[in-house]
Formats: sequence, structure tokens, C-alpha cells
Amino acid sequence: MFRANHFIFAIGILMLLVSCKSDGKAEKKAEVVSIDSLLQLRYQRLLEYSVDSTNIPRSYTKATNSTRGVPSKDWCSGFFPGNLWQLFKLTGNEMYRQKAIEWTAFIEKEKYNDGTHDMGFKVYSSFGEGYEVTGNEKYKEVIVQGAKTLAIRFNENVGSLRSWDWNSNTWEFPVIVDNMMNLELLFEATRFTGDSTFHKIAIQHANTTLKNHIREDNSIYHVVVYDTINGAVKEKVTHQGFNDESTWARGQAWGIYGYTMAYRYTKNEDYLNQAEATAKFFLSHENLPEDGIPYWDFNDPDLPDAPRDVSAATIIASAFFELNNYTNDGRYIAYSKKVLHTLQSEKYLLDKTIEAPFILDHSTGNWPKKDEIDEPITYADYYFLEALLREKKN
Repeated sequence: MFRANHFIFAIGILMLLVSCKSDGKAEKKAEVVSIDSLLQLRYQRLLEYSVDSTNIPRSYTKATNSTRGVPSKDWCSGFFPGNLWQLFKLTGNEMYRQKAIEWTAFIEKEKYNDGTHDMGFKVYSSFGEGYEVTGNEKYKEVIVQGAKTLAIRFNENVGSLRSWDWNSNTWEFPVIVDNMMNLELLFEATRFTGDSTFHKIAIQHANTTLKNHIREDNSIYHVVVYDTINGAVKEKVTHQGFNDESTWARGQAWGIYGYTMAYRYTKNEDYLNQAEATAKFFLSHENLPEDGIPYWDFNDPDLPDAPRDVSAATIIASAFFELNNYTNDGRYIAYSKKVLHTLQSEKYLLDKTIEAPFILDHSTGNWPKKDEIDEPITYADYYFLEALLREKKN
């Protein structure tokens, strides 16, 4: 009788342990399904947004429960169509492709807009993604014309493409590190046409930026202002960082991505070395949070209470997947996978009750102007989706 009771008790304990283990797995599985469902819901929100050429989604403000829409001339206009193209590539859902075609058409007139350096952001993020999916020759023509228009902004004396036209009374010829991202349009135009003019302009711009934007510690100045006659540097300042000598996180991201991309087209070891040096500065910085999502500026005195910038994290995560292809350095893959894991959580996915056409929360647009602070912003989603696609190839 004693042995029988012990046997029954042992069986009960075993069943309880199995039950607990099983319940734990069930809870974990339920959590994964919940997050996956939330991610799919966020994707769906992009389809639900009404098509409107004057109201292309840029960001969302929680305080007013409103989506900030912009016309095609805004530098962010190409990202939303690009998000739809990338969602088609991720899901195979034809509805994303159809919506992408509709939204992309609104950007076409920007191919003649010679008052902006953001041609790559607008035209290549939309028509470039569309051409990759469809092979539509009209899309290629738009890309080439956009490159021709962008090339007008090149100054031989400076060796760079001019960035902004505003504030010309103070800045004679400003060049921002963000402009590295627009070189992809030029590189592709040469690939499409065989005309090396675009490629040469891109190289000269990259070389000038390499010479003047990089600090000794491999952090990056946001704005360098040049003399148009002799090409001399007049000043090095910021427009979106905390101060002129601080490290603005998204500027660092543009630099890492830009030189990684430039190496892809040129195989210039100087570009690869700079991408790695800038990446090392970022990864080893004492103020980089454990989850990999940087503060908007590494030198904000309010750390650790300063806003994060998810967009900087997604840009770098995407760049690191490519950088790993050239270096086989496990640190880059580790960071990118950590960031993607971090972002696919309730903390960073936009709340399910919000019907706005965005995926991720907690990006910082322009802190000095208190504009788009701790909000969903469309380019954060763009590089997040690009990183997911690149992860599949690694």
C-alpha cells in the first residue's frame, strides 16, 4: 500500500511537470502568434489608407490621432510606395503590388524637380523598388531622368551635390551626410544607360564627403558648408543633431549605409574601411542601449531619458546585413538580428488600436525643431522591411 501510494504520487508529480512544461510552451507560442498577428495587422493598415496624391503618409502624431500626409515634393514621399513594394516581396500578396503601383505614380513628376537633392529618397525608394519587382521600362526611364535632374546640382569646384537651397544667406553651399543615400540613383543610372557621368559624380561626391564629414573618431558631421569658388570648407555644423560636435544617430546611420552602398558599386576599399570604422564607433559607443535602439543623439545630456530613434536602428540594421556580405564579421549580423527581434515586440510595434498606415513606433525626426518626436515615421518602416528582406538572403 505504501509503495502504491508513492507510485501514484510520483505519477502525479510527473504529470504536473509535463503539464507545466506544456503550458509554458503554449504560453510562449501564444505570445509569438500574438506578436505575429500584430505585425500582420500593422502591414494591413498600409492597404487600408485611402489613396491620395496630396496626402502620402509620412508620420503619425498620437496627441492628435492624426497621420501627417505630404505631397510628392516632400523628401519622404517615396518611402510609402516603397513600403508597399517591399511588403509585396515579403508576402506575395497581390494587393500590395496593386497599391504600390497607384502610390508610385504620384511620385513621377519629381523626376524633374531640380530644387532638391532628395531625388534618390523619392524616386529610387519608389520607382527603384517598383522596377525590381516589375521590370517596367517606364520605371527605368523615370529613374534615369531623376538622375539627370539630380546631376544638375553637382558643383565641380566643390566636388559635391548641393543639398538644401534654403538658408542660402548663411550657407553658401551646404552638403549633408544624408546625401550619400541619393548616390544609389546615380550609380543605377549608369548601370541602366552605360553613361559613366552619373557614376563619376557619385564617386566625387562620396570622396568629398569622406574627406570632410568624418571626424577623427569616425563620428560624422551633419552639415559641411563649402565655398563655391575655391571649394574650401567654410564651416561644419548641424541642423538636426544636439549641437555641432554631437553625434546625431541617424547621421551616423546614413554614413554607414551610404559607404556600404558606395562600396557595392565601386569596390573602393576606402569606402568599405569607412563603413566599418563608422560602424565600430556606433557599436562600441558607451551610450548605445542594450537593445540596440539608439538615442536620437549620443550626446544628448538628458540620457537615458532622451528619445530613441528607431529609424536610425533600422537603417543600420539593413546596412549591416549588406556590410556582412563584404566582411563576414559576425558583429554586424548579430546587431541586425537583435534589432529585428527587438522591434518585433509590443514595445516597438505601433499599438493595434491605431489605424494609421505605419508599422513601428518611437522614431525621432527633427529634435531641434521638436518635430516628429517619438513617433512612427515612414522611413523607419522602409528600412525595417528592407532589413527583413535582406535577412532572408543572409
